[in-house]
Amino acid sequence: MAHTDTAEPTRRDFLYIATGTVAAVGAAGLVWPFIDQMNPDASVKALASIEVDLSALEEGQSVTVKWRGNPVFIRHRTAKEIEEARSVPLDELPDQNARNQNIGDDANADDKNRATNEKFLVMVGVCTHLGCVPLGQAGDFGGWFCPCHGSHYDTSGRIRKGPAPENLPVPAYEFLSETNIKIG
Repeated sequence: MAHTDTAEPTRRDFLYIATGTVAAVGAAGLVWPFIDQMNPDASVKALASIEVDLSALEEGQSVTVKWRGNPVFIRHRTAKEIEEARSVPLDELPDQNARNQNIGDDANADDKNRATNEKFLVMVGVCTHLGCVPLGQAGDFGGWFCPCHGSHYDTSGRIRKGPAPENLPVPAYEFLSETNIKIG
């Protein structure tokens, strides 16, 4: 007669399993508040995206809105500004990357890759040199000028002169209607 080891579970086995389960649930309950506190708070989540009405913005005017704690420049460009931006040869640009979150990182800095809608240019208004806020409609190229260290951006937000290493970045945005956009 062969002896098989098929012992019935005992009360002690049940207590071991029950104790281990209670300990695991207790440890998870103890650790959860520490993990949960790493999530962004409500004020950060509220700024994840904003909607901007551009209907009051006349041709040639700009507006600055705050998004995720940074200024965002929105410029209703004139036909002359659009033409000036389009006429710049790419080989004259220090940074030939579009820096546009809407189209990806491999696009060149041609004006059509910088502005989804050629009339409205939307950019994060933080100088890529040291994080200053450039002045609008200023500088050698009629775009933006950072007086802190002398960076000049053109009417498409591309660095043209000065120490800034990159073009002003274009945030992710979409047109909800002809005059409403959602940033973020």
